[in-house]
Amino acid sequence: MKVALVHDWLTGMRGGEKVLEVLCELYPDADLFTLYHRRGSVSPLIEGRRVDTSFLQHLPFAATRYRRYLPLFPLAVRQFTFDGYDLVVSTSHCAVKSVVVPQGVPHICYCHSPMRYAWDQFDAYFGPERVGAIASRFVYRPILSALARWDAATASRVTRFVANSAYVAGRIRRYYDRDSTVVHPPVDIAFFTPGLPAAEGHFLIVSALVPYKRIELAIDACALAGVPLEIAGDGPERGRLETRAAGTATFLGPLSGDALRRAYRRARAVLLPGEEDFGIVPVEAQACGTPVVAYGRGGALETVIDGETGVLFDEATAPAMADALRRVSGLRFDAHALHEHASRFSRETHVARMRAVISETLAAPRGTRW
Repeated sequence: MKVALVHDWLTGMRGGEKVLEVLCELYPDADLFTLYHRRGSVSPLIEGRRVDTSFLQHLPFAATRYRRYLPLFPLAVRQFTFDGYDLVVSTSHCAVKSVVVPQGVPHICYCHSPMRYAWDQFDAYFGPERVGAIASRFVYRPILSALARWDAATASRVTRFVANSAYVAGRIRRYYDRDSTVVHPPVDIAFFTPGLPAAEGHFLIVSALVPYKRIELAIDACALAGVPLEIAGDGPERGRLETRAAGTATFLGPLSGDALRRAYRRARAVLLPGEEDFGIVPVEAQACGTPVVAYGRGGALETVIDGETGVLFDEATAPAMADALRRVSGLRFDAHALHEHASRFSRETHVARMRAVISETLAAPRGTRW
């Protein structure tokens, strides 16, 4: 069976790339397509593939300023051809769910999220405070409105949607009018394990530094509560956030492997200030025996149990989050119970569910839509 794997862009190992890594293991001979690939940014298993890229690969600053090329995304995804393939599997949070496949070829889309900035997070990326009032209203608003229409119209190109959470399944139903099967992303709970009791007094964020993550909320809350904060990660918002923190938070840069595990184990709690589609970081933290303080919306409601594996706060304000920081500091948590809770999202469970979904889809009569 000839299989094609399609991914939005390869610029780092986040939750989406971990799903792609599993697919690369399931289909070691599959061809890999992506809009843009920054060499050396992903795991050896993915880097070892021959990767077909779009024309965006050759445009200046595409790795870090790809959103300036949003109007070109529909053209870029049409560049890929899948003649001769028996199965196409896309992992998409932006555009590649819209690739065109030959009639009768199953296309399974593992959807991390419908295109965020085109639907419900426009202001976080292109609001007046980000790009200016004139550009927001007269440049970006028309572009993103057109992309939202294109995103909805091309949902019919997918044979079957797989959502990374029940929350995303709801968004798929709302924006695409399609049902989906929930398969949570894989977490390596064999690697992320509790260590010796050595939690320190600081809180930790592990995140890409992009607008919708709401890192500034955690900075303000920690300052209000008078507690230290460490931030692991990088991204286009780093300079702005460092200015806002003004020395009250320590920026660690990207962490991975043993360094990331040590950071999880050392923290009093890991913070999730934004509304996540799923949120793999809270699961990794709990697997390390560390509780989570999370905004009580989105995927956090599926991964964090208030009062048992962490604390949820209901208002996206610094005072509400500061109260949650004080509350989590007064609770006691069993590290091994947290790890057991995280085991529900193990890599083995993810692999088994994906195998079942793919087998069921391939066995269905030709032309079946789910």
